[in-house]
Amino acid sequence: MKPLRLQLNVQDQHVVMDNGILGVTVSKPDGIVTGIRYNGIDNLLEVRNKESNRGYWDLVWSPAGSTVTTGTFELIRGTSFRVVVESGEQLELSFLRTWDTSVEGKLAPLNIDKRFVMLRGCSGFYSYAIYEHLEGWPGFNLDETRIAFKLRKDKFHSMAMADNRQRYMPLPDDRLPERGQQLAYPEAVLLVNPVEPEFKGEVDDKYQYSCENQDLKLHGWICMDPPVGFWQISPSSEFRSGGPLKQNLTSHVGPTTLAMFISAHYAGIDLVPKFGEGEPWKKVFGPVFMYLNSNMEGDDPLSLWEDAKKQVLEEVQSWPYSFPESEDFQQPAKRGNVSGRLLVKDRYISDNYVPATGAYVGLAPPGIESWQRECKDYQFWTRADEEGYFSINDIRTGDYSLYAWVPGFIGDYLNNDSITITSGCFIDIGNLVYEPPRNGPTLWDIGIPDRSAREFYIPDPNPKFINKLYVNHPDRFRQYGLWERYTELYPNSDLVYTVGQSDYTKDWFFAQVTRKRDENTYQGTTWQIKFNLDMVNPSGTYKLRLALASAAQAELEVRVNISDQNPPLFSSGIIGSDNAIARHGIHGLYWLFNVDIRGTLLVQGNNTIYLTQANATSPFQGVMYDYIRFEGPQIDFSPS
Repeated sequence: MKPLRLQLNVQDQHVVMDNGILGVTVSKPDGIVTGIRYNGIDNLLEVRNKESNRGYWDLVWSPAGSTVTTGTFELIRGTSFRVVVESGEQLELSFLRTWDTSVEGKLAPLNIDKRFVMLRGCSGFYSYAIYEHLEGWPGFNLDETRIAFKLRKDKFHSMAMADNRQRYMPLPDDRLPERGQQLAYPEAVLLVNPVEPEFKGEVDDKYQYSCENQDLKLHGWICMDPPVGFWQISPSSEFRSGGPLKQNLTSHVGPTTLAMFISAHYAGIDLVPKFGEGEPWKKVFGPVFMYLNSNMEGDDPLSLWEDAKKQVLEEVQSWPYSFPESEDFQQPAKRGNVSGRLLVKDRYISDNYVPATGAYVGLAPPGIESWQRECKDYQFWTRADEEGYFSINDIRTGDYSLYAWVPGFIGDYLNNDSITITSGCFIDIGNLVYEPPRNGPTLWDIGIPDRSAREFYIPDPNPKFINKLYVNHPDRFRQYGLWERYTELYPNSDLVYTVGQSDYTKDWFFAQVTRKRDENTYQGTTWQIKFNLDMVNPSGTYKLRLALASAAQAELEVRVNISDQNPPLFSSGIIGSDNAIARHGIHGLYWLFNVDIRGTLLVQGNNTIYLTQANATSPFQGVMYDYIRFEGPQIDFSPS
């Protein structure tokens, strides 16, 4: 058995890190992982791919002012190499790519320092990178950046990303034209003649394996012979954009595993960092951990998943790591901590303050329009306990605002007092009170305010387009083509929901989509909410709260009791580009609209609110509702 000691072998075009457990070969000076040797397998990466298409950092960028998210793809190649640390405990390598005006228009205007780290006795390796945009440099948009690993398709066939999201996967060959039929968008392929017949009739789509940042700590692949696991572990999301609910890709057919840092997925252009000319910026992405494990022959290979889950706990407990040598990655002692308690005050629910049970509480840069649309800097999030107490630890030094949202209540909380984090600080900000949007008493509501459309009616998929993993699964919304089921359920007329009689779990379709008229023609849809009022205050103002879980090139119009009112009482204009309808996301970005309704527009007895999604040029345009509430006029709570 080899002694467990670190060895570094610097060659002309490659450098090899070896700790006796695994060996990692990286091209020099490009900084692309070309080989991973482990457990008797000479290379876990796809040897039939070019060396540049095995393990790499990449990005997509576009010129300043661009309004699309499909820019120029760039494989990030280092131009200089150096050994940062070579000791008995650690190897750290740097592959630096610098930018100057000679490559303007060809490469994203960034200096990028890619780092690879191997520790003694550690069954895996780490990678992180420092991105920097300097004063005087041109502006640009950073549409996407990530790490990708392409594993051997003859070895890795089983994928796992959650206890209930694991399966034996199709081959990449099954997606080729002679074996697969492309569906409504390129990522979705119907397997018509797969190599293994068991996959025939299934849909393969990488977006079916998306995951929210808050749950995106572990995913990867298992090789059965010999039993080997390759896992991507992210112990923190502080460097990811968009907060805890932002969704990202994970692993998918390839076999491919990804560490996503910035992406427009489930958000669109709103989540693309846009840098002005000369705007200084620096950010550390990662480190993330590529963990390898193995079993003895005869053991259940799926137990590798359970072992990887234990490793996640170790990595989370070790965060922030103490080993990165870059001064841009703040060490634990230099970070700070914030604690407090969040309460909710809503007089229409309780005369007392209510603990913000399970609230999402986070620190993000001050002065931003929305934490969920923030995508340049760091965010630090936690969940409050049952009594509303929270603690946010290991925060990088700097100035922040505190944001929160509370399941069961609409809107966002913002503490206007700036919070300055200094090295080693422990700040107790005491009790905070969130007063959610409220005008008057709830006359009726539809759904649950949880920023998701999960509770509404999600139909069975067309049996011709299924993914077997999601049959009888809690995430049934991840099936392909559910948007087409609306036209089948409502071929000629639209959804009508009667308050007090209808059940939103059965009678409220999860997405207000367009109706398909023929192969290339779509029609806007108008949903009706019918309700009865025993009395009406003609001089009062009623309020309609429309919380949306998603919007995709949608125009939402509101009319009251007059179906053809022109102009409508309210129009959102064209909003949203999150594509959650097409990508099985059950939510994208959150929107909250508050519509005033004069009492003179209502009548005693039966009333109807008309919700029209008017933009109709594709099957993917529409909205997902999170929660709808109709409030009566304000009540005076002051003592008489």
